[in-house]
Amino acid sequence: MPLETIEIETGNEPTATVIVLHGLGADGNDFVPLVDEMDLRAVGPVRFVFPHAPIRPVTINGGYRMRAWYDIADAGPDRREDETGLRESQREVQALIARERERGIAAKRLVLAGFSQGCAMTLLTGLRHDERLAGLAGLSGYLPLAANTAAERSMVNADVPMFLAHGRDDPVVHYPRGVASRDALLALGYPVEWHDYPMEHSVCAEEIADLNRWLERVLG
Repeated sequence: MPLETIEIETGNEPTATVIVLHGLGADGNDFVPLVDEMDLRAVGPVRFVFPHAPIRPVTINGGYRMRAWYDIADAGPDRREDETGLRESQREVQALIARERERGIAAKRLVLAGFSQGCAMTLLTGLRHDERLAGLAGLSGYLPLAANTAAERSMVNADVPMFLAHGRDDPVVHYPRGVASRDALLALGYPVEWHDYPMEHSVCAEEIADLNRWLERVLG
């Protein structure tokens, strides 16, 4: 079954789409307020799509079932990644992009964005997508399956604009992990616009303003 979504359009007949992927344990409602906090009138009508991740047991939370794009077994330095879950959710996100194409939004007019786990899914999916996207925006997250990125990435998106932001006091996805992801992407030649803020694992007003300006550029 396709993912359930919340959709908000800022005007009739949208000419661009922003798909926003939430973090662990949240759902699509988490970033709905983003629409009112942004001003993208210069871009034209925009469709915001907020999908709900599947419900699955999460090991690090005692196996409790919650909305999650993939399982997290541990948070240690030798953490194991749930490649099966990541790949499954990658296909789900790709289906969302395909649906926008069917509704008349060209891939080059679509931005994929996400927070925390949603950031990981944004990078995993966007870097491998076989059509040129408008941009990728990752907040408070990291690059998953990093060792596979060079071999699996789509060269169509080799220069896709990227907005990455992180809280310097983040106790969940630690700041050095975000920096390491940024540096790995820069080493592969991606044009990363990096921002950090004096906050924890959250979003701040300055970050939203910076993201707004970036969206105006990549969708303008």
